[in-house]
Order: sequence, then C-alpha cells, then structure tokens
Amino acid sequence: MTTNQTNSTGAGGASATPVSAHVFAIGPEEVKETTGLTPAEIKALRGTVPVLWVDFDGPVDEETLVEFGKIFELHPLSLEDVMHARQRPKVEHFPKYHFIVTRMVSLEEKITSEQLSLFFGNNFVLTFQEKAGGDCLEPWRHSLRNMRPESIRSLTADYLAYLIVDTVVDGFFPVLKTLGDRLNDLEEEIFRRHDQHHAARIHAIKRDIWALRQTIWPVRDALATLQRENINLVQSETRLHLRDCYDHALRIIELVESHQTMCSDLMDLQMSRENSRMNEILRVLTIISTLFIPPTFVAGIYGMNFHGDKSPLNMPELDWQYGYPFALCVMALMMGGLLTWMWWKGWLWGIRSNRRFTKPFRQEIKDRAERQSHLKK
Repeated sequence: MTTNQTNSTGAGGASATPVSAHVFAIGPEEVKETTGLTPAEIKALRGTVPVLWVDFDGPVDEETLVEFGKIFELHPLSLEDVMHARQRPKVEHFPKYHFIVTRMVSLEEKITSEQLSLFFGNNFVLTFQEKAGGDCLEPWRHSLRNMRPESIRSLTADYLAYLIVDTVVDGFFPVLKTLGDRLNDLEEEIFRRHDQHHAARIHAIKRDIWALRQTIWPVRDALATLQRENINLVQSETRLHLRDCYDHALRIIELVESHQTMCSDLMDLQMSRENSRMNEILRVLTIISTLFIPPTFVAGIYGMNFHGDKSPLNMPELDWQYGYPFALCVMALMMGGLLTWMWWKGWLWGIRSNRRFTKPFRQEIKDRAERQSHLKK
C-alpha cells in the first residue's frame, strides 16, 4: 500500500478556495492523503472511493461549513453545533448520516479539552476539531497511512468512525494515569512533610477529575445509543467493536470515581494531619504553661506586702541571707517534680509522635522504590 500526499490549489470563487483539511481517499488497495483541496475537488472525490475522510484540524469559518453541509447534505442544526463548540457529548441520528459530538482531553498543568464533531454516512466521514494543533488522532492517521491492503478493503465508514471515537476514548487513560501518579506522589508528600499548600493541590486535582467525569458520562451514553439494533448505517460487526469501546468508557468512569474517592481520602488525611499538628503545638504550649504555674504561685506569695516588722510570722525568710536562692530552688524543684510526674504518666512521649508515625511509612516508600528498581533491572 502506498500513501500519496499532494497539495492542490484552486482559483476563482469560494468553491475554488483551498481548505485546511487532511483528505484521506480510502480505496480498495491504497490510501491517498491530500491537503489543500478545494470544496469542489472534495465534492468530485465523493463517490469515487469506498470511504472518504475529510479531517479539519482546526476551526472552520461559517461559509466553508455551510458549503460542506451542502456537499454532504448535512442538517443546519448539526452545522450549528459544530460552530458553537461547547456542546455536550451526544449522538444524533439523521436519515443519511449520524452526528457524534465528543471531546478530546489532554493534561498539562490542568485538564484541557476540545470538541470533536464527527459526521459519518454511507461512504464518508467528516471530523471538525475545535482547536488547531496536536490531537490524539495523529497515531491513528499514521496507522492509516501504513495500513495493509487487506485491512483497507475491510474498512467502512462506520468502522472508521468507531476507530476515531475509540481513539478519543482511549485518550482518557494516559490523563487518568498521570492524575493517579500525582495523587500517589501527593500522598507520600503529605506523610513526608507538612505543607499548607497540599490542600490546594488536592483541590486542583479534584477539579480536574470532576471535569473528566462531566465529559466521560455523556460519552458513555452516546456509545450506548450507537449499539442499538435499529440504528442504520452501523453494521453488526461495528456494533461489537462499539461494545468494546463502551467497556473502555465504563473502565474510565470507574477510574474517575476511584480517583475522586482518593482525593476525598487525601483531603481527610491532610485535615487530620493539620489537626494533629495543631494538637501537638497546643500540647507543647500547655506543658510549658503548666510548668510555670508553680513558680507563678511562689512568686505570687512572695509578692504579698506583709512586712516583717509588724509580726515575726510575716515572711521571716525575706531577711534571711539565702532567702532568694532558697525561693529559686523551691521553684526549680516544683517544676522538676511536675515534669517528672508528666514523664511518669507518659504525657511527654507523644510530642515527637509525628516522626515515629512517619518512620514506618518512609520505610515502606523506600522498600517500594527498591522493588521497582529491582523489577526494572
């Protein structure tokens, strides 16, 4: 199989203006990829090959969209959904074609998504992307360019539409894996050290997971609709593959719910760690305050204005040569006795419990890293 790439240009009216689209003419023996074709040339290609895929990698102006609507007999309401790109994933059925709206997701600092509008009929597939640039369909385009002749002959428009939707759905898995790795790293970080920004990071990941959940649920419903027996233009063999794609969507939903639960658990853990740290600080401050109660009591007694010249019982030790050192020693003994009593009751050992608590967890992290290093070798 050979793949030909050419650039065609036209002149004249609107129909002779080239469009920014990849056109795959999927014939019985080969796939021909062309770019820069005019709408008139694309119209001439329709019907000459078993399957024609026109892929718009970026936004399309209204005039071009209307023109392609006339070429492929698309309903104006469907074209309106393509123009207003913030649509909920769905499937709409028309006599001569089906219209699918789904979303491609990617993850950098946060979740981003773009709408993919797909039309497929008896011998054509149209895809309109919301944004220009990279997308998850490039691996599939590469596979199509290098497809063997026997695989090309079995490729139909509905099966091509399934492959595109399946590629979009499978694009959720790398994003979920990255989010899962971030949650695992954050869990270890929470145990390793205290940071007040952990809660904000957990909330950011939780917001991304919620965005994925809002996207994948309607995709699951759309795939369930395509599996119905009374849907025309979808062959029984393609329905079997759509069932597998539906299973992938269910797995994604399970992973999303699992990550949501983990976010809630991590937030509870962070709050527990915050409360534990606050209790530890309060315990230290309480112990310090308690230790200074006896000296405050002694100092309060000796601060009373009872003069010794009025009565021999009015603090005679004030005139004693060692009265001041004696008072300091009494204070120190009382503080030492109180500290010893706290130690005997076991109240002082919990102050450093944070490190004792994280030590086994750190050892577990170290053992896990050693096992992973051993497996890689």
